[in-house]
Amino acid sequence: AEIKSLDGALSKVPTPPAWLPTHGKTEWRRVVPQLVAGRKIAAHELGTVESYCLAVANMRQAEAIIAKDGPTYISPTGELKRHPATTLVKEAVEASRRLAAELGLTPASRTKNSGGAPGEGEANEFGVDI
Repeated sequence: AEIKSLDGALSKVPTPPAWLPTHGKTEWRRVVPQLVAGRKIAAHELGTVESYCLAVANMRQAEAIIAKDGPTYISPTGELKRHPATTLVKEAVEASRRLAAELGLTPASRTKNSGGAPGEGEANEFGVDI
């Protein structure tokens, strides 16, 4: 049960969903506290945060595969080809960037995100305007 203020913004950081991969939970714990402290997230917007955290986790998992196997491979016909995980990285990076902007987590989008509640115009301990 999320605790909501009268204006709809969460006032308590919810725990990450159990189904999120480890890197996704780590990202949740990194970004959700700043969104809550900045009064930038409401309960109905947590699905977007879940999607963002999953995209970050997918990017890290695909990057780990590339680190292990390399960015290319020799196909059965002897051709040098890009590892399929490079496409997964690209897709996950694009998704995470798009979702981060929606959540106001990028420098350019930070001032545009009014999120779950209007801000107060001062910076909190995370350096996010509230």
